[in-house]
Amino acid sequence: MRTVFFSLLGLLMALSISATAQSAFNGAEATKKKYYAVYQLNSDDEAKIKATLKNMQNALSDPRLKDKLELELVVHGGGVAAFKKGSAFEQTLMDMQKQGVLLVQCENTLRERKISKDELYPFISFTPSGNGELIIRQQQGWTYVHP
Repeated sequence: MRTVFFSLLGLLMALSISATAQSAFNGAEATKKKYYAVYQLNSDDEAKIKATLKNMQNALSDPRLKDKLELELVVHGGGVAAFKKGSAFEQTLMDMQKQGVLLVQCENTLRERKISKDELYPFISFTPSGNGELIIRQQQGWTYVHP
């Protein structure tokens, strides 16, 4: 009987310690001097564009990453809708660029869809290939995010 009691007591203590340790966790510690992430946007679905931009803004707002984060948004395919003049995303994109986010459009997409660079916001940068940009960034150690 005594063995059962101490076994149950030990189990309860272990569960209590485990629960306490889990509740004390506040997320991973950002110990590096710099973090890099490249986001991919290849959809013209407004909800997906909004979600991608919101995810990026959440990363920029994370206090653990303050002054440590470099982000790039690579747009290709249908995602070009976000960069077209008159889109609902102009102010958000301008604000992100002011925070240092690289906003990059795939030139292959422009050529295939017969879109002129003049149809896009003037603060957009360009890359020959969106896929190539993603491959290079990942090989450089950037975290790849495709919300």
